[in-house]
Amino acid sequence: MKIDLNQIRELLSVVSQTDITELTLEFGDQKITIKKNVVQIAATSIIAESPVNPAVAQAPAKQISFEPAAVAPPPPPKAEEPTSASNGYVAVTSPMVGTFYRATSPTAPPFVDIGDRIAIGQTVCIIEAMKLMNDMPAEVSGKIVKVCVDNGTTVEYGQTLFLVDPKG
Repeated sequence: MKIDLNQIRELLSVVSQTDITELTLEFGDQKITIKKNVVQIAATSIIAESPVNPAVAQAPAKQISFEPAAVAPPPPPKAEEPTSASNGYVAVTSPMVGTFYRATSPTAPPFVDIGDRIAIGQTVCIIEAMKLMNDMPAEVSGKIVKVCVDNGTTVEYGQTLFLVDPKG
């Protein structure tokens, strides 16, 4: 498996949005180590492949190192968001870091909207992570009282996506 720079950038983006401090991936003779809160993030032992040109094929393996892009700290939580404990609402939270989508496409209607009744197991949104679309099933039944995330925004693990009134 050959890893390209875009895949590394995407992996850096996902890791920067989590609490992971170090991640090492190995694919055969390729190894990528990502360390947060360290000055340099390095990808080592990535071998350039070019079997067409024998002169290039006999060249020594290239070492690739790069500096991480500056990552802005996550925004503070919104003060106006009601808490689930204070009003009896149940929070539907994100099980992963990714991009939140309310519908299957920009022109499709949202899976759920404010005032809709949902059932356990019903798809309420999609979260895209590492170019994989993950249907998000509801773990509670009730009435949607608030959509807490804008369509197309990045969400964190455990972030509240919807507030549901289980009595509604």
